[in-house]
Amino acid sequence: MSLLTKIALNTVGVVCVGLGVLGIVLPLLPATPFLLLASACFVRGSERLNRRLLENKYLGPYITNIKERRGLPLRAKVYTLLLLWPSILLSAYRLNSLPLLLLLVACGSIGTAVVLSLKTLKE
Repeated sequence: MSLLTKIALNTVGVVCVGLGVLGIVLPLLPATPFLLLASACFVRGSERLNRRLLENKYLGPYITNIKERRGLPLRAKVYTLLLLWPSILLSAYRLNSLPLLLLLVACGSIGTAVVLSLKTLKE
């Protein structure tokens, strides 16, 4: 693989880690796809960066559990839903458009269904 390709993959990986970390605290920005994409980029671009990501105290277990289809801890599920629904309700309160309101509630419902469908891990 060329040096330019590795630099591009590592750059995309770093940006995705940043977006994934933002997604942890911003309820409508999904953390999981960005963190998985970052790991995929690092696998091809830099084994050292991938190892650092997977060994991270907070992100590593989360990524590993998702990749291996183990599930999410109950705490992560509760935290996700406690951030998601107040944000959706606040946004819904500010909307004056019924179609957008319905779309917002549908997205929140789908997100909730996905979170609840994942296995619950014991912490």
